[in-house]
Amino acid sequence: MNKFVHVELNTGDTKAAKAFYKGLFDWKFEEMPGPMPYTMLDTGAKDAAGGITQKPMAEAPTQWLAYVEVASVKKTIAKAKAKGAQIVVEYMPIPGMGALGIFIDPTGASLGVWESEPKKKPAKKPAKKAKKK
Repeated sequence: MNKFVHVELNTGDTKAAKAFYKGLFDWKFEEMPGPMPYTMLDTGAKDAAGGITQKPMAEAPTQWLAYVEVASVKKTIAKAKAKGAQIVVEYMPIPGMGALGIFIDPTGASLGVWESEPKKKPAKKPAKKAKKK
């Protein structure tokens, strides 16, 4: 099942957006380290998260962008392209978290896809040898 897992606001004024939403909702904010400023939103939802970030280009629209969970960003983006989507971000890895892609569907709507990084399996402990009696 491909569920919505993340939504982010792309805006030209992140400071004003954070002030507005902090006053409107009971959301918690966490500034994330990295090459571009990103604020994670804790909305209280168990299986969905959000964020606020600077628009990638001045001419880009200010908008909320939803992300759908997929098994493979690369395969989903290729399938979307074959079905007539305009690809905005083909594949962008987010170290330690996963990867994303963004497209505009044939009707003009933007949508993001998200592939979580596989969870690391705990290291197996060596088997204990049976003691000889």
